[in-house]
Amino acid sequence: MSPEPPIKVVLADDERLVRSGFKVLLDLEDDIAVVGEATNGAEAVELARATRPDVVLMDIRMPRLDGIRATRQIAETAGLEQVKVLILTTYDTDENVFEALQAGASGFLLKDAGPAELLHAIRVIAAGDALLAPRITRRLISQFTAQRRAARSGQDRLAVLTEREREVLALVGQGMSNEEIGAALFLSPATARTHVSRTMGKLRARDRAQLVVIAYQTGLSDVTP
Repeated sequence: MSPEPPIKVVLADDERLVRSGFKVLLDLEDDIAVVGEATNGAEAVELARATRPDVVLMDIRMPRLDGIRATRQIAETAGLEQVKVLILTTYDTDENVFEALQAGASGFLLKDAGPAELLHAIRVIAAGDALLAPRITRRLISQFTAQRRAARSGQDRLAVLTEREREVLALVGQGMSNEEIGAALFLSPATARTHVSRTMGKLRARDRAQLVVIAYQTGLSDVTP
C-alpha cells in the first residue's frame, strides 16, 4: 500500500521570522510539506490557486490584502473548495476572528501556540473531521453573534433540517466530534458523520466551522465561557 501524500501547507505571514519558525517545525514532519510562503494576503490567494494546498496558515493582519479578505477569496474561488484556512492571530479577543470564520476559515490558532498544538490543528483541519474550537473560539462566536441574532430569523433558516439534524447541528456547535455526537445521540460515528454531511449540504456550509457559526447565529447553540 502506497503511503498517504503529505498535507500541503502554505504559510502566509508578513513576518519572516514567524514563517521561518513554522517552516522549520513543519519540515520535520513526514506527513506535512510546506509548498509556498506568502508575505501578504494577495500572495496567499495566488499561491492557493497555484499549489492547491490542503491548509493555508493565514495571519489575520497582513499588508495589501488582510487575512479575512484573502480567506474569503480562497473560499469563493472555484476549484479551491478543499483548501482549508487556519487563521493565526496574536490576540485571543480579536473580533476579526469571527469575521474570518464567516469568510470561510476552518478555525483559528494563537501565534504563541505550542508546536504540538499547531501540528494537531493542521492535521485536524486537513482531515476536515472537526473544527479546532478551543474555549476562546466558542466564547468569541457566542459574543459576536449575539448582537446579530435579533436581525435574523433562525427558525426560518433551519426549516430545511429534520429534528435529528437540528440536534446534530447543536452538538457540532459545541465542538463535538462525530464520535462524541454519536455517543450523545446513541448513533454510530458513521451515522453521525452522515447527518453532519447532510446538514452541511442543506445549509450550504463550507465545513464544520461554518456549521458552528450557523449554530450560534440562529441561537441553536449557546456557550458559557
